[in-house]
This record gives sequence, C-alpha cells and structure tokens, in this order.
Amino acid sequence: MALLLGKGRYRARLALTGADIVAAQKLRTLAFGTDQTDRDDFDRLCAHVLVEDMRSSGELVCCFRMLTMERGDEIGLSYSAQFYDLSALEEFQGRMVEMGRFCIHPDWTDPDILRVAWGAMTAYVDQNNVEMLFGCSSFAGTETAEYLDAFAMLKHRHLAPKRWLPRVKAPDVFRFAARLRRRPDVKKAMLRMPPLLRTYLLMGGWVSDHAVVDRHMNTLHVFTGLEIGAIPPARKRLLRVVAG
Repeated sequence: MALLLGKGRYRARLALTGADIVAAQKLRTLAFGTDQTDRDDFDRLCAHVLVEDMRSSGELVCCFRMLTMERGDEIGLSYSAQFYDLSALEEFQGRMVEMGRFCIHPDWTDPDILRVAWGAMTAYVDQNNVEMLFGCSSFAGTETAEYLDAFAMLKHRHLAPKRWLPRVKAPDVFRFAARLRRRPDVKKAMLRMPPLLRTYLLMGGWVSDHAVVDRHMNTLHVFTGLEIGAIPPARKRLLRVVAG
C-alpha cells in the first residue's frame, strides 16, 4: 500500500489497482451528479489519491488525481489546457502537479476529510519537490448571479500575476475581472466560495481573470495556481503538522 497519510479515522493512499481507480470514478460520478461514469483519458496518466474512513471498513470518502510535469513547457498536455490558454506558464521552470477531479462523498461533511486530503497533497509535494500546484476550481452550476460577490473578491484580491495569467480559450466564459464593478461583500463571498478554492486562496493561490462555463460538468470553473514557495510560513507549518 502506498500510504501518504494516516490521521485519526482517515487514511490517504495512492490508488494501486484498476479496482481502486474504478472506485474513484464511481465516487466522482456520484459527487458530480453526472449521467455517465466520470472517466476520461487523463485517468490513465494520473496518480489517484484515495481518502478512506477506517472506522467503516475503508469506505472511500474523498478522492482526487494528480498529473506531474517536469517543467512548464509540458503544461499544454494538462486537462486545464483544454479550457485555458496557458502559454504564459510554459516559462515556469520547476516541477508542477495538476490537481483535478477533487470530490468528497456528498453524505460526508466532516471538515477533517479536507484537512487530510491537503495533508496528503503536502506530503506528495514535499516527497517529489513540486514547485507549483494548479487545476480548475469549480462552482456548482453555470449561473453566475449567486456567485457575484465571490467573483468580485477573486478580482480584487486573488488574480494571477501578469507573468502567469491564463488567457481565454474556451468559447463560453464569464469575464468577471472585466465586467464586475462591485466591491465584494466578504461574508457572502466566502460563503459562496468552494471549499477547495478557499483553501488554495488561504495559502496564497491565484486565479484566472475569467471563469469557464462548463455545461458538460454543469460548473463554472476558474484556473487556479499555487506556487509552493509563496505559501506563507505559518500556513506551511500547519500543513506539515497534518502531513507529518
């Protein structure tokens, strides 16, 4: 077993068999509410992390996948590159990991699940000298109205540095940085911010200046990047306490 982390009732490990990957695909299908099994060609290229509850015979409660790249010039092969022009990031020189298909079982609300998932990611980053995490962070549904405060906060506080800023590629996008003039209501913004994206932002992550309207997955998503070297020291210590 490729154990990444064991904390309390939860265990995070790498998928080792085809059955492990099928289990992850089934959980994704349930969590994303898709009509067909959630799988694609990237599944065979990625490492898959499974978070299991050891008090209920190893029930799978969370999963995500990781695609490792040695340098930025490989980023065109990523899942995210289907939706965003990521040519600016081709200049990034360190090892990168695309984190994708993150989901938690809809019947489970224990915040420790997210903590253990991030602890497992931290362990993987440290073990493999990863210098940037990235991926697509999703809002449920394709209507923008209920997320305007969240998007306004992203515009005012969390846009990508110009040197890494993704450009528009998808045919259907919401250009929130250009269109929104409102100041965000911080409380409303944080209530509507997806938990995974909220965690990225707390660590110093940044986003694209537009959201892609993905009708196939019934989501709005923003490209999200996190440079490991830019994570605040206090936040790094907390993550490593979980990962240790």
